Amino acid sequence: MLIFWLILGCLILLNALWAWHADFSLRRASCSWRIRVGPWLLAAVMGGALAVFFLSRGTDLPGREWLPRWFVTALYLWHLIVLPGWLLLAPVAGMAGLIRRLQKGRAAGAPRQPPAAGMDRRTFARTLAASAPPAALLVLTGIALPQLTRFRLRKMEIPLAGLPPALDGLTIAHVSDTHVGVFTGGPKLEEIAAATNRLDADLVLITGDLINDDLADLPEAIAMVKSLKARHGVFLCEGNHDLIPGPEAFERKCKAAGLNLLVNEQHSLAIRGEPVQLLGLRWGLGDPAGRRGDDYGEEAIHHSMRELLRLRDPAAFPILLAHHPHAFDPAAGAGIPLTLAGHTHGGQLMVNKNLGFGPALYRYWSGLYRKGESAAVISNGTGNWFPLRTSAPAEIIHLTLRRKA
Repeated sequence: MLIFWLILGCLILLNALWAWHADFSLRRASCSWRIRVGPWLLAAVMGGALAVFFLSRGTDLPGREWLPRWFVTALYLWHLIVLPGWLLLAPVAGMAGLIRRLQKGRAAGAPRQPPAAGMDRRTFARTLAASAPPAALLVLTGIALPQLTRFRLRKMEIPLAGLPPALDGLTIAHVSDTHVGVFTGGPKLEEIAAATNRLDADLVLITGDLINDDLADLPEAIAMVKSLKARHGVFLCEGNHDLIPGPEAFERKCKAAGLNLLVNEQHSLAIRGEPVQLLGLRWGLGDPAGRRGDDYGEEAIHHSMRELLRLRDPAAFPILLAHHPHAFDPAAGAGIPLTLAGHTHGGQLMVNKNLGFGPALYRYWSGLYRKGESAAVISNGTGNWFPLRTSAPAEIIHLTLRRKA
């Protein structure tokens, strides 16, 4: 909780710092006080809205539902891209300006030139420096808003050496990271359900982050999951965002609603007369009392996998549902032929498929990966916790399993 208050305080302070800098630049550009008050108003609105938005989470206080989606989109982009970008670039621009002034310093005793009529280059640069962040916010918001309603359908055929002949052609609709809440809800959920159902898959498998961060959004998420149709069932595992409002409450409410949520649990079924075992990995470490935390380093992944693998039926074809993609390593080591995961959002902000946050943070971040005879499919996610994506589109993955000769 202390970290939360520190982050909120730093972001509000960053708003004030930007407003002061913009005011300073506009004053040196001889702008009137009516123009200079603009940055202070923008900083006050953004900082105040940020505080209301996060302090109202999980409470009955009004806040989130009063803010339109376009404004919440701008709120995220302002605090997580525009202001950090300004904080990085402003010192660089200031240093470059200082170097230019030193290089073009007047010789001692040189006569001063009268100022040119109109706005000179220096005044223009100062005005541009003050207006660039709000302009960038408008552009990014305009790009992000249409993305919130879009997702693609990605089809894959996965040859697997250990696939029983009866399961050749088995189809799976892989849905992940819906993040039901501030950016995913209403018509978007209906579109996700309709697109998934049109696939007429044998299984629908959801790999975590069903909700974003508020249990108040869980009923809508549960309704969406219950509207999904598959010949042999709909199953899901938990993700880190599901546990933000409390892991025990999320699990209890999902199971009470009849969802097939697997928390370090297995579900056995027969498909075309062949035994299939679904293994759902939990997020975080567990203890004998059933409590779970949000710590999810490599040690926690391997610890949870060791517990889960005790449930493995050697006579059944296993499929692992894991939110974190690094679960693929111990899964492949244990001979699990297919792992489905999410969490990465395809890297979210990528320059291309191999350059960006994905490879910087994860060993596996989007698409198909192989280790020996095992395969993993990592989804970009179907919804959004953050409104902007680049080279990492939201998606539903339609998998067809094939027997590898």
